[in-house]
Amino acid sequence: MTTMWRWFLCCLTAVSPAFADEPAAQPSAELYQAKVFKSPQSESQELKYRLMIPDGYDATADTRFPLVLFLHGAGERGADNRRQLIHGTAQFSKPERRRKYACFVAAPQCPSGRWWSDSLEPVMELVKQLQTEYRIDSGRIYVTGLSMGGFGTFELTTRYPDVFAAAAPICGGGDPTKAKTIATLPLWVFHGDADRVVPVGFSRSMIKAIEEAGGKPKYTEYPGVGHDCWTATYADPEFHDWLFAQKKTQ
Repeated sequence: MTTMWRWFLCCLTAVSPAFADEPAAQPSAELYQAKVFKSPQSESQELKYRLMIPDGYDATADTRFPLVLFLHGAGERGADNRRQLIHGTAQFSKPERRRKYACFVAAPQCPSGRWWSDSLEPVMELVKQLQTEYRIDSGRIYVTGLSMGGFGTFELTTRYPDVFAAAAPICGGGDPTKAKTIATLPLWVFHGDADRVVPVGFSRSMIKAIEEAGGKPKYTEYPGVGHDCWTATYADPEFHDWLFAQKKTQ
């Protein structure tokens, strides 16, 4: 990530009310098992994460399940391995949604003082390990994130464009010069046009660059909505229908 992105994200944590102290994660968080990933490259490098396993999962069966990688915002960084579940993840663990779209959801926690751009290598190592440990459909690996996680979603997909079947960056931004690398990736980008934390221009610039590169991303811009457009996005059944319909061609 460039110096400009680092500067912008530092400002972001200073001005956004979304990064004040938050209530404890919702009761549905108990469906997410607390785990720690140790990098095989360096055992001193740890990545705390939560994992939701499909209801009734049977490791001996032939069925393979999608994996949703969820990247939280700057306010949820830390080492408690819980704050990353405050926003968004509860929508994936609703009983009716688990029945309709059984999937794994992995929610790593970015350490305090760091950005997703600093942690994407261990995040991808975690994705690889989960694929060896569980019956995951390699053609249905998705990534979504909000705010800092929206930036992380763009960054991750431009670094590893062949891994994901779809991506949904929310109120984030990316590097328009890398748009060509994700032009063929199914994308649905979301932003509020009244966002005073991450200006909507960041998403607009990425959409324009991707379209100019030949891509056809979906884009939802919420009129009059500020930084928190993730609540409406993750609660929308249409979003989940679209996400789980995507499948990477081998």
